[in-house]
Formats: sequence, C-alpha cells, structure tokens
Amino acid sequence: MLKTNVFILIILITIPSCFAKDSKMEDAKKPIIQIILGSTRQGRTSEKVYNALKGLIDKRTDVVLEKIDLKDFNLPFLDDAVSPSSRKEITDPIIQKWSDKIKQADAYIILVPEYNSGYPGVLKNALDLLYKEWNNKPVAFIGFSGGPDGAANAIAQLRQVARAFKMTPVEAEIKIPTSWKAFDEQGNLINNVEADFNKIIDQLKR
Repeated sequence: MLKTNVFILIILITIPSCFAKDSKMEDAKKPIIQIILGSTRQGRTSEKVYNALKGLIDKRTDVVLEKIDLKDFNLPFLDDAVSPSSRKEITDPIIQKWSDKIKQADAYIILVPEYNSGYPGVLKNALDLLYKEWNNKPVAFIGFSGGPDGAANAIAQLRQVARAFKMTPVEAEIKIPTSWKAFDEQGNLINNVEADFNKIIDQLKR
C-alpha cells in the first residue's frame, strides 16, 4: 500500500512540471514581437499607450509580445568610428546588451510620439546603434501626438528610416491624435483600436 501511494505522489508531482515544459515549448515556437517604447521623457505618453493596449496584448496568444523600454538600457550616443553596418564586434557592454535583446525578436512595433513634426532623438539613436539586428524584419508603428494628425509626420519619417535598415514596414498602423484627451479617467483609450491592433499583429506575422 505504501509503495502505491508513493507512486501516485510521484505522478502528481511530475505532471505539473510536464505541463510547464509543454507551455515553454509552445512559447518557443511563437513569433516574438517586441513593442518598443520610443521615448524616455517624464510623464511620457508612450507608457500610457502601452498600458492602454495591455488588454489587447494579453488577448493575443498566438505570438509572444514583449515590452522593450528604452529607459531600461541607458544607451550612449552613437560615436563609434566604425559604422554599425560595418563593425565586426561591439565593444560597449551596454550596446551589446541592446543588440542581444533586439536580436531575439522576429518583428517590432514602435510606439512613437511626434515632437515638433518629427520623432524623438533618443529613438533615432537607439535605431542607429545597431544595423544587422534590424535587417529583414517587419515593423509597425503606433503614433500619437498632441495635434490632430496622430504623429503622421513621425511615422512617415520612420518608414523611410526602417527601409534604410532593410526592414519591412507593414501597411497597418495606429494614429492617436490629441493624445492629451485620448484617454478616459481609467487610462483606457477613448477610441477603440482593437481591430487596427489585431491587423498590425496579423500583418507582422505574415
């Protein structure tokens, strides 16, 4: 009787660990899409947009959606003598950390604010610090601005930049105009963007 009980206990202990391994294996097969917060200023809207999209992000179980915050990397300004497109190795450990993280993704969504008809310098610098890591990967943009165009200028400029990195900008995008009044008191977006968000994910997957 004692041997039987021990055997049952071993099975009960083993089964959950098997489920955990299966779950990890399933995630490993899914495309990884990094959502890059393209600003670092205090009180930034990119954080609010990400939080507002969190419910939609959690609904997509067919991909792995990972938040990438530029504030977590404290990236230096690009000052290497050798262009990132030509360099053989990275000597700065901070840039190496950035490179290692970006290489993990299959595609990107960039949350971009529009500052004075353009996009933030901190975002351009983060892009310029790498090159091969961006190559041949799709990218989408979610823009927001205090004005009525929802960062149309910033997104148009970034599409050109992305092509210079040999990336593929997808057609789907989200523009959030007058961002200072785009959220309700709970931090939710007043306008429903679920259909557009899902279109972005579907196009990145393809």
